[in-house]
Amino acid sequence: MKVVLAALNAKYIHSNLAVHNLKAMASAWKEHIEIAEFTINQYTDFILQNLYRKKPDILAFSCYIWNFEYIRELVIETAKVLPQTKIWLGGPEVSFDAADIMNNYPQLEGIMVGEGEQSFSYLMDCYLGGYITLSEIPGIVYRDDQRVVRSNQPIAPIDMDQIPFAYSDMDLFRNKIIYYETSRGCPFSCSYCLSSADKKLRFRSFEIVRQELQFFLDHEVPQVKFVDRTFNCNHRHAVQIWEYLKEHDNGITNFHFEISADLLNAEEMKLLSSMRPGLVQLEIGVQSTNEMVVQEIDRTMNFAKLREIVEEINSWRNIHQHLDLIAGLPYEDLESFKKSFNDVYLLYPEQLQLGFLKVLKGSKMHQLAEEYGIIYKQKPQYEVLFTKWLNYDQVLQLKGIEEMVEVYYNSGQFTHTLRYLEPVFSSPFEMFEVMRAYYEANDLFGISHTRIARYEILLEIIQRHDQERKDFFREVLLFDLYLRENLKKRPSFAPLSDEFRSEIWKYQREQKGRRLHIEVFHFDLKNSGEQGVFPVLFDYENRDSLTYEANTEILTF
Repeated sequence: MKVVLAALNAKYIHSNLAVHNLKAMASAWKEHIEIAEFTINQYTDFILQNLYRKKPDILAFSCYIWNFEYIRELVIETAKVLPQTKIWLGGPEVSFDAADIMNNYPQLEGIMVGEGEQSFSYLMDCYLGGYITLSEIPGIVYRDDQRVVRSNQPIAPIDMDQIPFAYSDMDLFRNKIIYYETSRGCPFSCSYCLSSADKKLRFRSFEIVRQELQFFLDHEVPQVKFVDRTFNCNHRHAVQIWEYLKEHDNGITNFHFEISADLLNAEEMKLLSSMRPGLVQLEIGVQSTNEMVVQEIDRTMNFAKLREIVEEINSWRNIHQHLDLIAGLPYEDLESFKKSFNDVYLLYPEQLQLGFLKVLKGSKMHQLAEEYGIIYKQKPQYEVLFTKWLNYDQVLQLKGIEEMVEVYYNSGQFTHTLRYLEPVFSSPFEMFEVMRAYYEANDLFGISHTRIARYEILLEIIQRHDQERKDFFREVLLFDLYLRENLKKRPSFAPLSDEFRSEIWKYQREQKGRRLHIEVFHFDLKNSGEQGVFPVLFDYENRDSLTYEANTEILTF
């Protein structure tokens, strides 16, 4: 009998920890189990054809909000071409209303509800060993003839130490982000989040974690992303892991953690400050800086303390910070969101994620959506359309600003330009709103612009608002451009100069073989912005570990 665990990831670089955990848990039957990972960017026909060629007897899909629409189609079509295959589902997107999904899709054999490791292991004992029947397996909804039946007992929360290590053959994960889990559950009760439903915090023993971290380090994995919901909710657990990573740093691997910044204490801050630049990156959910909003969504967050922590971490220049905001929360109107945006932007994280509320089945927000006047999409990803406080026009406005933030801020390609541009506008939000309005007025959304085109468009926007300093901004844009890339072709907006031509030619000839570029600027763009003549060396062999910008040096000829 052949079992295929199918995952549809959001991107090629992602991997699905869940299906690898399931296979590891059912190791007694591993020779029967195959993992098939695809992406939602592939045609469903391509995925269908691949699944058909595998001819599985049992096919199980891992379901999330970002892939469930694709899986619905695959369930229907796979049942046509593989009518004898038993199709199962599992994952957070199907755990809340499993019986309804079973009734809507007669092609399904069953659904694993909640944590799936033990349910799947029992399922393999049933199908492959014949040791038990479906009626004896906890945590499933299944079809008994034409009836949809829920098992008598839910699956108990698993002891984290019982889950075998999912990784062995790292060739399977080449060029992929590795996802890793050391805890389940969450101490908080945020109304928009499903993690708040699991109050039983469980941690993987440090002795086991230590060995698994060393495995990643020995294999020089580029990035390990911890999926723990609030990694630092247990001080001892966090410190043990961070200390181990610092002491055994291989100089290559980066570790990503989702934390609550305002929980960080003095010991943790001292430890983080001593990390190698690039060893650790932190994702911090702010969501809103409006205290009424924070209170209404049952979130625990002290923004004043969070701001202090984030600013201190920024001052160390060794840790990438990723801060999140959510638009569409109750009591957050446009003016309130503008303030939240400005508050977080001015902390200057490496990434600012502007997301939109998703009303997840099973969450408290789902129960209260009608009361809040939250109207959201019927299909996954259940994203907010409008609320009592934020109309659809305003949501669309924020969608445009989200794209501008991605292009001009999160790309890291316009760092100095944005800093010099900020004083031109009343606030960071207004700056991005001006960009959004220009893109909309000139039908520039929905186009795959080249990198140079993005610079040219931004220069056009700047010239409309600061005509007097157009030459200055041309140089700032050129400076940002060369910080990231040694261009083969000079951009059209770059001023031409014969200054220091012979000196530059001589210097480059002496440095033959080095990847570098020399550009003459008339402003000290890295520091004060003062006028003068500044031949700047861009060294592409030495880059900032956080920003990937080339190292720069002002030459004296």
